Amino acid sequence: MSDTPLIEALRVIPVFEGLSDEQLAWFASNAEDSRFGAGDIVVEGGTPADRMIVIIEGEIQGRRQADGVLYSACAGSVTGMLPYSRMTHYPSTVRATTPTRLAVLHTSRFEEMFRRIPDIQGRLVGLLTDRIRETTRNAQQRDKLAALGKLSAGLAHELNNPASAVRRSTAGLRNALTTLREANFGLCREELSDEVLQHLTEIETDVAEAMTGSPVMDALDRSDREEQIAQAMEKRGIAKAWELAPALVDAEADEECLDKMKEQFPGKTLDLALRRLAATIEVEKILRQIESAAGRISELVKAIKEYTYMDQAGEKEIDVHDGLESTLTMLHHDLKNGINVRREYDRSLPPVCARGSELNQVWTNLIDNAIDAMKGKGELKVRTARENGFALVDIVDNGPGVAPEIRDRIFDPFFTTKPVGEGTGLGLDTVYRIVRQHHGDIRVDSHPGETHFQVRLPIAQGAKR
Repeated sequence: MSDTPLIEALRVIPVFEGLSDEQLAWFASNAEDSRFGAGDIVVEGGTPADRMIVIIEGEIQGRRQADGVLYSACAGSVTGMLPYSRMTHYPSTVRATTPTRLAVLHTSRFEEMFRRIPDIQGRLVGLLTDRIRETTRNAQQRDKLAALGKLSAGLAHELNNPASAVRRSTAGLRNALTTLREANFGLCREELSDEVLQHLTEIETDVAEAMTGSPVMDALDRSDREEQIAQAMEKRGIAKAWELAPALVDAEADEECLDKMKEQFPGKTLDLALRRLAATIEVEKILRQIESAAGRISELVKAIKEYTYMDQAGEKEIDVHDGLESTLTMLHHDLKNGINVRREYDRSLPPVCARGSELNQVWTNLIDNAIDAMKGKGELKVRTARENGFALVDIVDNGPGVAPEIRDRIFDPFFTTKPVGEGTGLGLDTVYRIVRQHHGDIRVDSHPGETHFQVRLPIAQGAKR
């Protein structure tokens, strides 16, 4: 580190540029010229915030224990306790990362500093404003990333279920097709007439169509039916009847059906015909499972696209119900294990003019807060209505409610009732800002067992509905 006199070292710091020699001399004589080696503690976390720090040379760095946020400042920066800051204690332990030289001024000197150096007051207030703006922006980014991470985890789980179902189904389909080929080969060797084979095809077609409306049996009833049909097949000489029983139960086969099949397919051809029928039924069932799973994946992808308003920018006329539904789909993983969702939509509600992705941030924060308030168990009501020239969206939960003493503060930046590290306090602040930017209004009405967050947005001009 250099031995440059402190008054000369201060002269090149942006905050002190243009100050007179007398003003610089006062600051230099009242500040402590401190030097630290790499790794030395500059500020102990939790100690009173009573010093303004000017970094002459080197760099300092700290990490907040509450949320793990990394803070660093290098030569030319002014940090620590700034005038008019509400900070009472340093939030983290700060160390020098390289050999560092600091000019440290105690807060007890601030009042005299403003008298001696009037110009510095506005500069330091500007630094404080920049610091607040940067802190807020970083906190908002962390809040968005946390929300994105939560949504991504839920979506990954929701997508994994149908994707796994498709994978399992393909293995079953491969086995069913193998059985089908073997049965077909065996029937071809028996030289059956075209009429008999045509009849078998018709039976398979009729069974496949009938499966659509087949009633769902509980596990015990199904087990009994499988045992009954397996015994009936064994009486008729069918080998490994238990392998065919599940498919024939799906086909609602009984002993009368087996007798009719035996007339058409005498001897060992009955075994081959039943195996082909069972394989055909299994293929049909698996194809429907794949179709259902693929449909679910398609629905989720569509919801993601609608939720993010992919490939769309700027304001446009939006049906709030579309955004609400895509948001509920995105949060389905958090809702499905104990929260009953009631929809009371006024589908005649005209569109609003808005930036859709931003409105979806509003619905996400409000619904996610309701889920947290109910601890994942309860009833969520989503209601829409028309009120004069406004579209009303009412998010209602039956949680414990918002305490009266904090109700006026819940939209304040950084205010949160969540434990340290679980919330930044910017969710409802973001909601408030987005709603106000859309010329709307948001209100809360709460008592134990019923909390309403009501968002009112102006209906798009010229909307006819």
